[in-house]
Amino acid sequence: MMQWKLVQEMKICFVGTLSSTFIKNDYEILKKHFDVDVIEPPKKKTGWLRYVFNVAKKVKQSNLTFCWFAGWHSAFAVFFSKIFEKKTIVIAGGYDAAYVPEINYGAFTNLKEKIPAKYVLKNADLVLAVSEFTKNEIMEKIKSKNLKVVYNGVNVEKFKPDKEKEDNLVITVGGIQWSNLKRKGIETFVKSAQFQKKARFVVIGKFIDDSIGYLKSIAPSNVEFTGFVSDDNLTKWYQKAKVICQISYYESFGLSPAEGMACCCIPVVTKERVGLPEFVGDTGFYVPYGDEKATAEAVKKALDAADILGKKASEMIKEKF
Repeated sequence: MMQWKLVQEMKICFVGTLSSTFIKNDYEILKKHFDVDVIEPPKKKTGWLRYVFNVAKKVKQSNLTFCWFAGWHSAFAVFFSKIFEKKTIVIAGGYDAAYVPEINYGAFTNLKEKIPAKYVLKNADLVLAVSEFTKNEIMEKIKSKNLKVVYNGVNVEKFKPDKEKEDNLVITVGGIQWSNLKRKGIETFVKSAQFQKKARFVVIGKFIDDSIGYLKSIAPSNVEFTGFVSDDNLTKWYQKAKVICQISYYESFGLSPAEGMACCCIPVVTKERVGLPEFVGDTGFYVPYGDEKATAEAVKKALDAADILGKKASEMIKEKF
């Protein structure tokens, strides 16, 4: 009883951007069990001085610091935690462990982001990688004090099958911006549609920059772009689609295809430089990165597959994630 009382009285300084759904989910979970004081990284350069003072104050008042991603925002949290002798937990989400210079992606591709990422991953008391893939990426660069894998979880009460699938519907999910066209394979997805004219290809994601103009210029007539959709509408897309694609060049985990799988979508994913196989297993189809024809062929196989494969994908997520 005394131990449980101590746990309830524990105060956590939570450092992360709550506008990101997966970060907010962790915040909401922790808040159910502990006294959680949240501090979000500043959006403007002028806010950093105040942020540093706030971090120092809140870390000192807390028993534990919990951070999402290794960067400058968490570097200050880890630094002050060491000064005030507080424990720190940091979730490594993928970008903070990545070195992918060929597509200019990852904290380790430039010195400005490498410095804080390396400091945080090395000095945090516990680093939680979102996949074995990300864990291995960290181990190649740094010897962390304590490094473990805790997969991203999927809310299977929210993401669950509903009604019948549209037999020709194929989706991919991701923000539409130049950096994502290659990394998340959105360009390949759009180009592959020309080889499966009877299928309906839908790109779901906010238009972040003018790359949408380029995508529309190369898209065949069976490709649609939704723009931003609400969480509820995203769930409906998962429930309608038979196939979900995540044909990334680099992906630490892949929460969108996991959510789609929970709704009985059959996944078509890449296998190299990604953590996708860790939750897809034998429930989907694998394609080489950037291969439009191979992607189209895998999509056709997935569309032709029996519904039992989608159910198998859903069970995989329920049981393990």
